[in-house]
Amino acid sequence: MPVNRLAAETSPYLLHHATDPVAWQTWGAEALTEAKTRNRPILLSIGYSACHWCHVMANESFRDPAIAARINDGFVAIKVDREERPDLDSVYQHALAMMGQPGGWPLTLFLTPETIPFWGGTYFPPMRRYGRPSFAEVLDGIATAWNQDDTAIVAQTERMRTALAPLTLSPGGDGIAPGLGREVAEACLPLADPVHGGFGAAPKFPQPALLRFLWRSHLAGADQRLGEQVILTLDRLCGGGICDQLGGGFMRYATDSAWIVPHFEKMLYDNAQLIGLLTEVWRRTGSPRYRQAVAEAIEWLQREMRIETGGFAAALDADSDGEEGAFYTWSVEEIESALPPALAGRIRSLYDIRPGGNWESRSILHRNHPHGNDDETGLNEARALLLAKRSIRPRPARDDKILTDWNGMTIRALAEAGLAFDRPDWIETARAAFASVAARATLPGGRLAHVWCAGRVGPVGVIDDYAHLAAAAIALYTTDGDKSYLDQAQLWLNSAHDHHWDQDGNGYFLSADDAADVPIRTKPFFDSVVPSGNGAMAEVLALMHLVSGEAQWHDRAEATLSAFSAALPDQGTTMAVFLDARHLLDHPLKVTIFGPANDPAAAILLRTAITSGQNPLIIREHGPDSARAHVCRGPFCLAPIDNPSALEEILNH
Repeated sequence: MPVNRLAAETSPYLLHHATDPVAWQTWGAEALTEAKTRNRPILLSIGYSACHWCHVMANESFRDPAIAARINDGFVAIKVDREERPDLDSVYQHALAMMGQPGGWPLTLFLTPETIPFWGGTYFPPMRRYGRPSFAEVLDGIATAWNQDDTAIVAQTERMRTALAPLTLSPGGDGIAPGLGREVAEACLPLADPVHGGFGAAPKFPQPALLRFLWRSHLAGADQRLGEQVILTLDRLCGGGICDQLGGGFMRYATDSAWIVPHFEKMLYDNAQLIGLLTEVWRRTGSPRYRQAVAEAIEWLQREMRIETGGFAAALDADSDGEEGAFYTWSVEEIESALPPALAGRIRSLYDIRPGGNWESRSILHRNHPHGNDDETGLNEARALLLAKRSIRPRPARDDKILTDWNGMTIRALAEAGLAFDRPDWIETARAAFASVAARATLPGGRLAHVWCAGRVGPVGVIDDYAHLAAAAIALYTTDGDKSYLDQAQLWLNSAHDHHWDQDGNGYFLSADDAADVPIRTKPFFDSVVPSGNGAMAEVLALMHLVSGEAQWHDRAEATLSAFSAALPDQGTTMAVFLDARHLLDHPLKVTIFGPANDPAAAILLRTAITSGQNPLIIREHGPDSARAHVCRGPFCLAPIDNPSALEEILNH
């Protein structure tokens, strides 16, 4: 009799399903062999721990004994944590899109024993609703077709086999045409929401990679409305319910156009990217709101997400006690019982806490309303009292996986923010996390693992791991000039090239050359909620060339950009990181500040460089000599500068 085999796993998502009556197995040779031996289709279910609808489908269907009996009798059931196995998720999300269905999680697919998908969807309800069949109907229909007349399945399998084959290829091209980046950026303006910021209608995702590209395009001379749209979006994000107004940090996306009602899970990658973006835009605007948002997000990371070993956990759940958003929302009565009357009134006005609530009879704290810009002087005590009151509520579950790529993003953001805001404590947090992750994720031979959880190292790394952890190393190098970080980045970039580069068609495969259990080695080049693996590699290679001056990094970056350039004219908004990398290669600007640590003259030069209009890469190197700045545009460097006004003149013209 089939049995559930998830109890020995470390993934919180898989363990959440270890007591299901479904006979779940993990992806691997044992399950795939069983499917072939029993001649059963595979039910593949992919999700993650913070996914609200994954929990809903688990409670409605996977814990139902009748549904479980259908699954166990007619299928080999495989559960996958998409954060542990982004390589599998990439293949099968593409497959669902090729079936004409929107992607997302939970991902529910039916595969042949040879792992070729033939039908699927996302969430299926226990009874017909939302225009979807019941999950029982889906299972019965697939089982009947498989056992009685598989003609349609065979035909669909062949179509999918053909459709998936191009995922292994690069689009090719002759490189990125001059001016394309500006064209792509300005083409976004008609899609912009001029009232609430962001792009398109609800649901709205922050899209930090796209916003960063638009901001940099604005700085480079494109339409000034691009910069205005980025600022509008960040202002609304920081004031919205998508931002945790008490505890800091950002939720994954908003279900409305005004950023008020979030989907309440907090993901590490969103916060890393938004910290980096807010820091970069603050460098030019000096916005106190952005400074505060960065500080509060980092405080949240340090308070709630840092693991004892030094790395950062992957996510916080959307639910607590089975109720979405319960941890974060308030009633008028709760506010008034927690605060003195005068403070309660001001907090209610500032954060739109009203009788009956502003969402499902509760109030989501936000400031995107007419009284949201009221004076908040003296409210720190009230906020601290409410945060303490909230802390004793049942907490959302935390997914303690240490993901190499997401930690790399976070370490980079902490290092960049620490340098920009003169917060050496943030830089120390970044260094400690880097040391922890590098030690635990490094495999024999210097390669990287993708995940570390509960003392167990997960599968060999994907291309994103190398790109983001190398970028983190470069960011730490810029904080003090310690070249050991560059040495480490170089080793990882070489390993990525050895095991992921396509020698025939160019471009980087997501999976390594010895990843035996992946049905297809895809080449990701469209940004999603995170930059594409190839876009991230193009950027880090361009950064490596900028800091080192070595031609090999320039050549690899150019080869990566060329491998995907044919797709850019039509798909540029989903390939923003490629265009950022192109700009880095075409306009390499580096400012190195020399001088003793804590030297006031060096600090003034550093501040001048940070707030300059051209967004240079800034490197702080400590040494005994007097303070000076070296400005280099590519291989051409100016004479040392010790006058802040002269440095400002050079960088702003």
